[in-house]
Amino acid sequence: MLAVRSCATLAEAAGILSGDRQAVLLGGGTLVMRDVNEGKLTEGTLLRVTDPTFRRIDAHGARIELGGGVTMGQILASRELAFLHAPARAIGGPAVRNMASVGGNLFAGVPYGDFTVALLALDAQVLVQSGFGSGRATPLDEFLAARERMGPALVAAIQFPRPAHPGDFHFRKISRVKPKGISVLSIAAHLPLAGGRIAQARVAYGAMAPTPIRARGVERALEGKSLDAAAIAAAKQAALEGCRPATDAIASEWYRREVLPVHLGRLLAGEPR
Repeated sequence: MLAVRSCATLAEAAGILSGDRQAVLLGGGTLVMRDVNEGKLTEGTLLRVTDPTFRRIDAHGARIELGGGVTMGQILASRELAFLHAPARAIGGPAVRNMASVGGNLFAGVPYGDFTVALLALDAQVLVQSGFGSGRATPLDEFLAARERMGPALVAAIQFPRPAHPGDFHFRKISRVKPKGISVLSIAAHLPLAGGRIAQARVAYGAMAPTPIRARGVERALEGKSLDAAAIAAAKQAALEGCRPATDAIASEWYRREVLPVHLGRLLAGEPR
């Protein structure tokens, strides 16, 4: 039988999670409640966190912090986070976006998790709360690599540097159904320019591996280059490095491999979606 328990602080919720293997954090509920409705989750305690810091946005400085419970709707309502509106809008329809949380999206399986792709391209770090206090900030790619084998984790917040120029950040979701279809794949890229050349390029993919991944071959192809036709061609040549897409009801592995370089080239060239 399932029970619901409210926790006034993140520490209280983290303490319960660390001591009760059947306790599950109920953030926005878009993942957990699906398991409940499908009969996959029938026993244990659903933890609801009422701590206001869990849903707080700090976007006024050079480093942005989003509480793990911040919703896509909150992001879309923030002018300070306008550069993140495209990936937030990629998450379901309005009803889902008003519930789906930033922290919950980190645990979404393929082909979901489009917002996490954007965070990966922004060099995000994850702050995990334990029963003994907040842990160290973990790079998002390390967090994703350990996600399946880690114990119960309460994502307290996600931090990342604000792009100096919002136009340096790009995001594209490819789906068969518009506007809220499931991803064939998604691409995010942060391409800061220094003296007209790309410096510290970060590119990430969704639905091209078991978790969102960095496109390191593309990053190497673009680093130090002007974003011209030659650089875009080199990036497309390196587009599939490290990719392990799956075949599912949305698209085949072959199709994802075929269309990724095309959409990467369009994103880098600034072509409309």
